[in-house]
Amino acid sequence: MNKQLVVKEKLQASIEKIQAKSDGSPVTNLKLNAALTAEIEQLTTELESINPHPHPLLQATPLLEGAWQLQYSTAREIRSLASLPLGLKVGKVYQVIDVTNKLFFNLAFVKHALGLVSGYVRVTASFEPAIEDSSPLPNKRINVYFDKRYLSIEKIVGLATPQLNPFKVVQAHNPLGRIATLDITYLDETLRIGRGGDGSLFILTKSDDLF
Repeated sequence: MNKQLVVKEKLQASIEKIQAKSDGSPVTNLKLNAALTAEIEQLTTELESINPHPHPLLQATPLLEGAWQLQYSTAREIRSLASLPLGLKVGKVYQVIDVTNKLFFNLAFVKHALGLVSGYVRVTASFEPAIEDSSPLPNKRINVYFDKRYLSIEKIVGLATPQLNPFKVVQAHNPLGRIATLDITYLDETLRIGRGGDGSLFILTKSDDLF
């Protein structure tokens, strides 16, 4: 068994262990002890160092296509989902990428703890390879441009509510004074790791559940 596979299996085992208690929602470092957070970061860094596609935007763009489920993140916007108001709880979170048109959307399912309401938040965006001063060719960084945020309620006490799907559409926020970026630091057929411009970590697995 090669080193890449060994490290990947260790990382996935660590995440699956804590995912078992999360009902599919992404795990964050907010509620993990320092030792487990450090273990995940160490395994992630080790796996990034043996990335089979170190230049993913040149070598492996087709692998980005499709739906990815977010498993673990240290990002502020993901950690904030752990404290939603009105008894709401976040469920599974996905990112769906359309490589041909350079579009994606983030989709977070939300439901009330007592099952009174269920729905989702969807954020649409476009992206483009970032051209860095050190290289005229795309490497691993993308620029991200958020577009719209859709708030939808699918069911109230078990009854479908198409009139509320969506009930609100607003302009999504982009960072002031800068372009949002994401570095794809690891990519294969089933696992993707990214680092935001603020250093935040995203670990996602390829998913067929959404379709």
